[in-house]
Amino acid sequence: MRSKRIVVDTNVAIAANGRDTHADELCQLACIEALMNIAAHTVFIDDKELIFTEYKRRLNFHGQPGMGDAFFKHIFDHQYSGKKVKLASITPIGDTGRGYDELPANALDASDRKFLAVAVVAKARILNATDSDWIESEALLNGLSVKVDQLCPHHCSKTG
Repeated sequence: MRSKRIVVDTNVAIAANGRDTHADELCQLACIEALMNIAAHTVFIDDKELIFTEYKRRLNFHGQPGMGDAFFKHIFDHQYSGKKVKLASITPIGDTGRGYDELPANALDASDRKFLAVAVVAKARILNATDSDWIESEALLNGLSVKVDQLCPHHCSKTG
């Protein structure tokens, strides 16, 4: 399998852990499988530690008991290696309609903008499990040439 450049939305790791989530078992398994294959990819986080801080609030440094926690430990262990995990430089700005210099005006949830800014800079795909914002922002994503891998499409629609 060819390596991909990816950004992992926190909801993927949360779903993989199978706790504090509305993700069903099928979704949890899809997330576990994606994270089990993470070593074949280059994961991007931001150089301001915004993504890392969000992971830290929701995941366990010890890498247990869930696969989402194991992913977080992987990020923690490799965040400065420049190989398995790479840092993308993003620029937060005070413009509440954009959030980051790398983004145009958008209606994306403010907490998701950091993932998108990193994906733009890194030319990476975003992995998503349960967040409908990514589907609702399809025009924005297309305009920025960012693809989102929907691991649990049945959870990504407010109508589905």
